[in-house]
Amino acid sequence: MSSKLDLRVNIAGVEWKNPITTASGTFSPRESSAFYDLSKLGAVTTKGVANVPWSGNPTPRIAETYGGMLNAVGLQNPGVEAYIQEELPYLANYDTRVIANVAGHSVEEYCAVVERLNDTAVDMFEVNISCPNVKQGGIGFGTDSKQAGLVTKAVKAIAKKPVIIKLTPNVTDIAEIAKAVEANGADAISMINTLLGMRIDVRRGKPVLANTTGGFSGPAVKPVALRMVYQVRRAVQIPIIGLGGISTGEDAAEFLMAGADAVAVGTAALVNPTAPVDILEQLKGYMEEMDFATVSDIKNAFQG
Repeated sequence: MSSKLDLRVNIAGVEWKNPITTASGTFSPRESSAFYDLSKLGAVTTKGVANVPWSGNPTPRIAETYGGMLNAVGLQNPGVEAYIQEELPYLANYDTRVIANVAGHSVEEYCAVVERLNDTAVDMFEVNISCPNVKQGGIGFGTDSKQAGLVTKAVKAIAKKPVIIKLTPNVTDIAEIAKAVEANGADAISMINTLLGMRIDVRRGKPVLANTTGGFSGPAVKPVALRMVYQVRRAVQIPIIGLGGISTGEDAAEFLMAGADAVAVGTAALVNPTAPVDILEQLKGYMEEMDFATVSDIKNAFQG
């Protein structure tokens, strides 16, 4: 691979060596590092962490479907203390940026996690605003621009690291939500989270997932994700991390052309554990083929 390539990107003041990260929920430091060197990635985004352990949803909570998969794991995690004691020391062995995905059922819960992680080696926070707000009758923070703005403002008031807000696609106008979080201080946006879907077992006459519905991800969601990145890029000025069905280097290039500044690989890694680094190498090959030297060259090539 040519040494002329410069894949560095700057996301909210944090320099990554390349624009590839993992998508939260599909990456585990120990398990993933058995397949590739985590230091090859620009960043790693860890599984959602809450202020206390969450048990998640009942099983079955994962199902295959055409072009992707459904999951209703329910953000099962061991809590922020276990994350600090077990995950972060292991990640310290690798030369990559660490993005902590933060989960919560209330503004107070989000803030508790961020405050606890402020003085750790975490480089950035990714706030998952798809969680249901228990104080608002279960409405998702990310489906209401006012609620999205409130949690963004509260987290930004205490965060010592850049704050990325992860947007849900299950809204009428995602650009409106994006503008609300930008106005309330978000340093960057990641998008999209999973679409809402379901499957029915027609032999049993019951939903396949115990939770009935779940998050739909995989190659089939890519056109929707691309369209939303394209729309949001024209609505906000802050960096965008694009994700949703990225399986190849050219998929990653599409997101960059649509307006993303970096990309995250998720479901593809559940099918092929080395997908994040494979996609990075494919992106490099694409850049050489097209005579692009930087990520900006890819972005600037888009004529739409």
